[in-house]
Order: sequence, then structure tokens, then C-alpha cells
Amino acid sequence: MVRMHTPGKGIAQSALPYKRSVPSWQKLTADEVKDTIYKLSKKGLTPSQIGVIMRDSHGVNQIKHITGTKILRILRAKGLASKIPEDLYHLIKKAVAIRKHLEKNRQDKDSKYRLILIESRIHKLARYYKTKAVLPPNWKYESATASALVA
Repeated sequence: MVRMHTPGKGIAQSALPYKRSVPSWQKLTADEVKDTIYKLSKKGLTPSQIGVIMRDSHGVNQIKHITGTKILRILRAKGLASKIPEDLYHLIKKAVAIRKHLEKNRQDKDSKYRLILIESRIHKLARYYKTKAVLPPNWKYESATASALVA
């Protein structure tokens, strides 16, 4: 998602390796990698957390190079993917935390403003996911029921 409420350009990112083939030192097969992804998903980890664990603990630099598909697509094929996309989930989680903070600190004007910005990002992202049919067309973010989505 593009930066909406800051003047920064946001172009910093990591560079993928030029070669798209599996490294010669890689010993894991595609089936072993998929089984590990299934196990980590059943523990309740998100696709990005699974990618970090596979990189740091198992030495798999790019799962797509080994399996041919991305982590989220592997999980969707098995039926283990979450109902709400990960980025939208984290925005909702942040909005719920700020609302909880505002219940105790009603005079915190900066948090009220940041909550408005976060909720506008939630609405924008939800509109995008509805056009891409990731979310159902009748899905709507409501602050009253948002804590149930995150729990």
C-alpha cells in the first residue's frame, strides 16, 4: 500500500536475487517446504512470519523459487489462509488498540487524529480488496465489531 498520510516517497525495499533458480546448497525439497509451511500455519503464524522463520531457521531464501508458488497461495490451496488479508488485519488491530487507548484518555487529540487516518486506510484497502474479490462485496468495517475480527 502506498504512503497516504506522510510526505515520504517510500521506495526503500530489499532486492531479490537475480537468479530465480534454487541455490545449489539448498537441500530441502518442495514437499518438505510445503509441509513446514502447513505446520507453521497451524500454529497460527501469518504468511510473513512463516517466510521469516523459513529464511532464518531453515535457510530458504525464496519459497517461490523452490515450490513455484507463494506462501499465501500454498495456504489457500490447502484451505489454511485467513479470511481477512494480513495487511488489513494489522490495520484493524492497530485501530482497536487506539480505540482502547482513547477510552482511558479521551483528551488525547493526536490519537484521535491518528485513528481517523488509520480508519481511512482501512476503508481504502477494503475497497481495493472488494474489487479484487478477496473480501465479499457486503463486507464492511465497523468500529463496534472490529475487536471481534481481531480476537
